[in-house]
Amino acid sequence: IKSKDTSIELALLKALWKKWYRYRKNYKALPGSPDIVLTKHRIVIFCDGELFHGKNWEVMRPKLLKGNNPEYWVSKIERNMKRDWENEKTLLFLGWTVIRFWGNDILKNPDGCIKVIEETILEGLTESILD
Repeated sequence: IKSKDTSIELALLKALWKKWYRYRKNYKALPGSPDIVLTKHRIVIFCDGELFHGKNWEVMRPKLLKGNNPEYWVSKIERNMKRDWENEKTLLFLGWTVIRFWGNDILKNPDGCIKVIEETILEGLTESILD
């Protein structure tokens, strides 16, 4: 399983580059090594695969329990979800804005993901002006 340069990550990176956003990839200086970091705007972006990060966990968990090696997979995904939550809390505490996208959302609608990022950037700019 790849942890960087996945197809979903590359699709979002390509869309960001096309809009002239510059970023850092897999930034190890921050908790969780976020997939994409817009340092100028203090925004971290995670590109999460649906299975390994527990999308629709209430629906997926019973299916996994019926499959091969259920203890391993349920434990692994729940650990991933817990780690994701802990990293997100730490990043928020450090003053970063965290955005998470599901892989299918990126692949189906990269422009929609860019719109979310741009709205987040505008919100940050507005807040800094008002301060």
